Amino acid sequence: MKIEKLTENKIRVIIHSEELGFTNINLHSIMTKAIETQSLFSDILKKAEKEVDFCTDGCKLLIEVSSSLEDIFVFTITKYLSDPEPKKKTLIAKRKSFDENKKNYIYCFETFDIFCEFCNAIKYVHKLKNTKLAKNIALYQWHNAYYLVLKNINLKYENKNLFFLKLSEFAKPISFSDTFENKLLEHGQVVIKKNAIDAGIQFS
Repeated sequence: MKIEKLTENKIRVIIHSEELGFTNINLHSIMTKAIETQSLFSDILKKAEKEVDFCTDGCKLLIEVSSSLEDIFVFTITKYLSDPEPKKKTLIAKRKSFDENKKNYIYCFETFDIFCEFCNAIKYVHKLKNTKLAKNIALYQWHNAYYLVLKNINLKYENKNLFFLKLSEFAKPISFSDTFENKLLEHGQVVIKKNAIDAGIQFS
């Protein structure tokens, strides 16, 4: 289990399926095994408080679950201040999954530094050749966040899942639509127009 503190109110937890203690585990079973899931989240929160000082007393929690590969799950946990009087934690879970047949993706990085950290991380993964991944990869800034737009994904690229697994450790997926892409084009600022990841590797 790997726990990263993204902000004072948000953490990311990366877990391999064997750590979960369930058999035949998948996103559906995580959402439906109520008792086991509550116990899992309780263990995660205790570990997060100890390791990264992420205290959730008196807070409501939003828990987003995603999976890029069958055996790795990414939990993004965000806390919100609740009523002044401490109450039992409220867990709201959202399920996200990686669609291997999509051709276009948008991922959101909270800061440019996090984007550079991602580029630095994949720089040492020799299997990844970003030029084979998509015809165009661009980076935009909009509303104090950075959006990586990947167009015309090569669905036959053998290391596609590995790339998106690494990407999910640093950024969260945004539902791709022509409307949202047009907002980025019209109102956002182009940071890197082409080959954004290769350019980011040079920055990192």
